[in-house]
Amino acid sequence: MDLSEFKINPFMDTFLLASFFVALAVFLSPRLERSRLWTATVTPLASIIGSGYLVSAPLLHITLGDFAVLGMASIVALAYLIGEALRYNIAYGEGAYTGLERLSNLVLSFAYMVSVAFYLRLLSSFLFSGFFGRNHVLEDTLTTLLLAFIGVSGFLRGLGFLEFLEKYSVAVKLSVICAFTVGLLLWDVEFPSFHLRKEPISFETLQVLAGMLLIVQGFETSKYLGEKYSVRERIKSMKIAQITSAAIYLSFVFLATPLLGKLPQDKADETAVILLAGALSLLLRYLLVVGALMSQFSAAVADTIGAGGLLWKETDGRVSSKVGYLLTACVGIVLVWSDNII
Repeated sequence: MDLSEFKINPFMDTFLLASFFVALAVFLSPRLERSRLWTATVTPLASIIGSGYLVSAPLLHITLGDFAVLGMASIVALAYLIGEALRYNIAYGEGAYTGLERLSNLVLSFAYMVSVAFYLRLLSSFLFSGFFGRNHVLEDTLTTLLLAFIGVSGFLRGLGFLEFLEKYSVAVKLSVICAFTVGLLLWDVEFPSFHLRKEPISFETLQVLAGMLLIVQGFETSKYLGEKYSVRERIKSMKIAQITSAAIYLSFVFLATPLLGKLPQDKADETAVILLAGALSLLLRYLLVVGALMSQFSAAVADTIGAGGLLWKETDGRVSSKVGYLLTACVGIVLVWSDNII
């Protein structure tokens, strides 16, 4: 597939790099650094904008054609309604659980542990495949080191340090997204190519849309931050995370639709989007690789926080969140070396 005809002005790299650093300065500004609400928002935001971000647009484009943005709108709207139910539960239903509900929440904490191992193993695979060549032993070793770092750091320094790691990785990820959005916008202005191609709606289409709801989930992690944040703070932070992520997903799908018209339908994956982005800008391709790595890391930290907070909550404090973070890392290490989790 020859994309050279879609190259735009030679100043693109400079403009995108400037966009990246301006956004990074905003997200790492002292005002946000000191904001307790922003710190609480970062955890659900890290979970929502994870590894599914780049693949969401290609999948929707294959399913709905140039009407993909309508599918994305329906997904984020449904997710927000689910979030409303969770926020009601935070406000009025906490502490009223039965034994079976407590057990189900403990099972959920194990699911978080599995997801942490998965995210970091995916990060290692992506890093080695992109820069060094695949080596399963080295990838497992790197995953183990990352798990140990997160678990031990959380155990020794607590939630505050994990939020510090999360805040910086999310700042880099959001800055990459801002630069990517600017690049897509400039490309659309230079080469407008909306054709209003519509794929037929079928039961399979609805199945894909329902499955993609998982991509925008993660907001529930706000529920398990009760050790540090009040009910009001958790409810508000979840709302901000959902609204912010909805704007990001909708703008990405809308602006990427013309570009995805050049994408073969059998290439609906993260790597293909990065290759296409490389046709717009060499820098953008590498920025997206960095963003993908930060997505995996921040999502892993967010789910570690969720697992630890859930264990603290459901054991009535008998298992501290710090112990929960360490336990999450230990379970992840066992999973990495006992089975192929990706």
